Amino acid sequence: MKALQFSATGDLAALSFVDVATPVPAAGEVLVQIKAAGLNPSDVKNVLGRFPYTTLPRIPGRDFAGVVVEGPQALVGQAVWGTGRDLGFFADGSHAQYLSVSAKGVAPKPALLSFAQAASLGVPYTTAWDALERSGVGQGTRLLVIGANGAVGSAALALAKIRGAQVLAAVRRADQVEVLRAQGIDAIALGTPQELGAQVNAVFKGGADVIFDTTGFWLPAAVAGLAPFGRIAIIAAPADGHVQLPALALYRKGGSVVGINSLLYNCEQCAVMLEQFGRFFDEGSLPLPTGLREVALAEGLQCYEEVNQGTADKIIFLP
Repeated sequence: MKALQFSATGDLAALSFVDVATPVPAAGEVLVQIKAAGLNPSDVKNVLGRFPYTTLPRIPGRDFAGVVVEGPQALVGQAVWGTGRDLGFFADGSHAQYLSVSAKGVAPKPALLSFAQAASLGVPYTTAWDALERSGVGQGTRLLVIGANGAVGSAALALAKIRGAQVLAAVRRADQVEVLRAQGIDAIALGTPQELGAQVNAVFKGGADVIFDTTGFWLPAAVAGLAPFGRIAIIAAPADGHVQLPALALYRKGGSVVGINSLLYNCEQCAVMLEQFGRFFDEGSLPLPTGLREVALAEGLQCYEEVNQGTADKIIFLP
């Protein structure tokens, strides 16, 4: 089969488009013919050596959608989707024509999602779902999502509305505010960090119950916008990994910080999440992804370079 593969880390030049043996599924596994595979920033960071536990040589790629062609008879022929921490790190991933994975590591693909749409959602939606679960977002929760125009932020808004939360989106630019408001979502334009507390309190009197910072830069400022016993969920940090936190203000509010890392969950655990929210696509209560850029896997090397340079495109490989 054709695949992207790297045998060294530290440079994207280590990634090659190669012929490798098609995997043979072990007992309890399925062989999935990949119809579409998402490209995430973590896939690029993996080749660059940011994950010390990656074993080599390795096929990268976490998110996939395809058809089971070998495995338990009940699954053969089924359209499935999946994601997980094992793929691309210590097991071969989805940037290939075939993938072997635990039979419990795939979930039925929602019928209304195309393969490309399904492959675009794994990491962003499981990350957002985990953030909402672990920070206790439910009916009536006042939720602020910072960086709401990004993949994880927009997923969090959509999933939170299903849970009955009151959502407020915070973005950088006025035009982004207008786009969100046109979708019926309350939105504010981020000013200086010192202004954030007042901006949040102007919408949620007394503060937000949960603040989800998807950017890595607003954790200290978010404390001022937090309600008593509120939670701040984070999925990113500055380059040096450190922030100065106003601990006095945080503990006086009884507040807590929740770290969210999708790489804590293997394919089987992610499949459970995909099943939990996947049905909402077929019910019409979650928006179908748009604006995807579908690219032949053979052109993958250039796409890795583009993501590393900061492209906003959501790239989907078609093997």
